[in-house]
Amino acid sequence: MESVSEQQILQWKATKTIGIIGLGDMGLLYAQRFSNAGWKVVGCDKEDQYEIIKQKYANCNFEVVLNGHYVSRISDYIIYSVEAANIDRIVSMYGPSSKVGAIVGGQTSCKSPEISAFEKYLPQDIEIITIHSLHGPKVNPEGQPLVIIDHRSYKPTSLQFVETVMSCLKSKFVYLTFEEHDRITADTQAVTHAAFLSMGCAWEKCKVYPWDVVDNKWVGGLENVKINISLRIYSNKWHVYAGLAITNPHAHQQVLQYATSATELFSLCLSNKRKEFTERIMKAKEFVFGNHTGKLLLEDLHLEKYSLSNNTNINNNRSSEVHLPPPNSHLSLLAIVDSWYQLGIDPYDHMICSTPLFSIFLGVSEFLFLSPNLLEQTIEAALTDNLFRKDDLEFVIAAREWSSIISAENFPLYQKKFETVQEFFKLRFQEANVIGNEMIKTILNHSKKN
Repeated sequence: MESVSEQQILQWKATKTIGIIGLGDMGLLYAQRFSNAGWKVVGCDKEDQYEIIKQKYANCNFEVVLNGHYVSRISDYIIYSVEAANIDRIVSMYGPSSKVGAIVGGQTSCKSPEISAFEKYLPQDIEIITIHSLHGPKVNPEGQPLVIIDHRSYKPTSLQFVETVMSCLKSKFVYLTFEEHDRITADTQAVTHAAFLSMGCAWEKCKVYPWDVVDNKWVGGLENVKINISLRIYSNKWHVYAGLAITNPHAHQQVLQYATSATELFSLCLSNKRKEFTERIMKAKEFVFGNHTGKLLLEDLHLEKYSLSNNTNINNNRSSEVHLPPPNSHLSLLAIVDSWYQLGIDPYDHMICSTPLFSIFLGVSEFLFLSPNLLEQTIEAALTDNLFRKDDLEFVIAAREWSSIISAENFPLYQKKFETVQEFFKLRFQEANVIGNEMIKTILNHSKKN
């Protein structure tokens, strides 16, 4: 980012208006951050919700208007913060009303359909500089990657203006084309989401709350991470993940390979093909982790405190001795590393654009594959131990179902499946988010030091 004089910034804040079309969680985050930083901000949401939204945000520093026409005609930088599935329809409605010479961007997680809509419906005098904050609305944006895509600008100061507006988020700017963005987000998010979505779905099908199981199956720091992240995803809105997976063609291949890897690895275990299974896992390990030492995640014992369990027996055991969880097949993690190997993806290539969830999932995978003896125990458990076999079966089915839904681009079915699992876990979301926030903060601070 080139330096901009304080005088120029003050002039922009005195004369420019920032418009937000869509006051959902991320749109609201932007509206609040920008207005608190001294920018004039106007925003809108669904027109039939106008009076409710206006009353709800009456005490905020930004103005709520009736619809996107009122935002577009007065705003110098217009940000569409809407569901990816709706971007074409909404830009077709409000794009032609854009103020002459304005800059337009969007916050969707897949940029190909967004750019297509902008090119189709925006007047030629409109500049297109779009963005994407690579984190959810519950994460502090400071230090997180923020992608800036200068797709069509005419004035040399336009990019500087967008950078200046975004600087109040204190995020880390990453400059990409929209094609690069979609490929990288597929690599870093699609399979990560599919894994945790499938975990939650498997637990729901088994009618199991993993933190309350009396036989201590899901205990220890590694399991706490998996449980907390899965619940964190299901506590958000379904369209956040559906949009990224369904509208991004790169993501389809990723999710399909993840389901294929999970299926093939599970089949090898059922057939007790020890040599073939072990060789496949070790090849994946060498490809992904051959040049890495594994420092992204904290030690297992340091993560044990981030548990949702109220089980007295488990807690008593923890206080009296070091608790060793039973060997787990960790099929979800074996499948992610195998899918990276099968697709030829080096996950470390994209760390500059990594989301908090991706960093943690890579850290969990590192921990499994690079901790002394843990991978060997996991391989043995996968081949010979039936403790997790039923859970693994449901996990494979879930992964294949998610892949089918995404390949069919079926938004209603995605929503139905997501919300069914969401309903099952909803009573623990508030607690899970509090514990999960602390866990994520601890892990990310640790990874920064390494």
